[in-house]
Amino acid sequence: MTAVESRPPGVLGASSASSSRGQRPIGARVKAFVALTKPRIIELLLITTVPVMFLAEQGVPDLWLVLATCIGGYLSAGGANALNMYIDRDIDALMERTSQRPLVTGMVTPREGLVFGITLAVVSTAWFGVLVNWLSAWLSLGALLFYVVVYTMILKRRTAQNIVWGGIAGCMPVLIGWSAVTNSMSWAAVILFLVIFFWTPPHYWPLSMKVKDDYARVGVPMLPVIASNRVVARQIVLYSWVMVAVSLLLTPLGYTGWFYTTVALVTGGWWLWEAHALQNRAKSGVTGAKLKEMRLFHWSITYVSLLFVAVAVDPFLR
Repeated sequence: MTAVESRPPGVLGASSASSSRGQRPIGARVKAFVALTKPRIIELLLITTVPVMFLAEQGVPDLWLVLATCIGGYLSAGGANALNMYIDRDIDALMERTSQRPLVTGMVTPREGLVFGITLAVVSTAWFGVLVNWLSAWLSLGALLFYVVVYTMILKRRTAQNIVWGGIAGCMPVLIGWSAVTNSMSWAAVILFLVIFFWTPPHYWPLSMKVKDDYARVGVPMLPVIASNRVVARQIVLYSWVMVAVSLLLTPLGYTGWFYTTVALVTGGWWLWEAHALQNRAKSGVTGAKLKEMRLFHWSITYVSLLFVAVAVDPFLR
């Protein structure tokens, strides 16, 4: 049990802010607002955005355009994450891994968090429209609204399919990266969108397996909460096979060459090895630390990083 669990949701943040907000160091306040944007998650989003720009350009894209797209992407995703924390502040206070978020501790008030998130949403849309193009602007706004409204407000607390369909928002940076360069769409962008779509569940479900007690405590029906480890592992394997198969479509369609294909085969093969190993442990009834579900979670981040680096490098080797 955490210190906030004995309080009604939202009380800790409100009382702390009203009583001592003026005593909080400005540096700590700035860090709290930065934390609202979830910088670590945004790093992963940018890893998928920039390489796609190299693929779309078939070389080095305009560096100012890359910078403008990254800044716009950070502002948009940051706004979505801040609004997500505003909406989820009640359950964040009851979950161990989120109990120190700024809206829970009171470093940022709910009103400040809401205004901050909306401001970032408006600024990021205008930024994309003026400095990149309006197709990218509407795609970024669509991703933000999908994450906040469809995932956070509708799916997250109602269905075990929350991360499957909610993950569409995390796929959008691929389309944004392509549209930033070409002001259009292509099958290459759609394929990479689908790679991230099928990557998201087997990326997140291992983490959900690790912290399923947190989700169960607040009534969020993540798949590991309502299904056995064996069922979850089987779903992870199924999504993993589809993900690897989709990642290999770029080459026969003529968008990539031998380098990307080699990286996709090697990294995808290792992913499938880890996914099947997790399934075997789950089938054997292994639980606790011996299940080693976080091995696949950590590898999933490495996998997507290496795959998209290959996307960026491949045009120079063809």
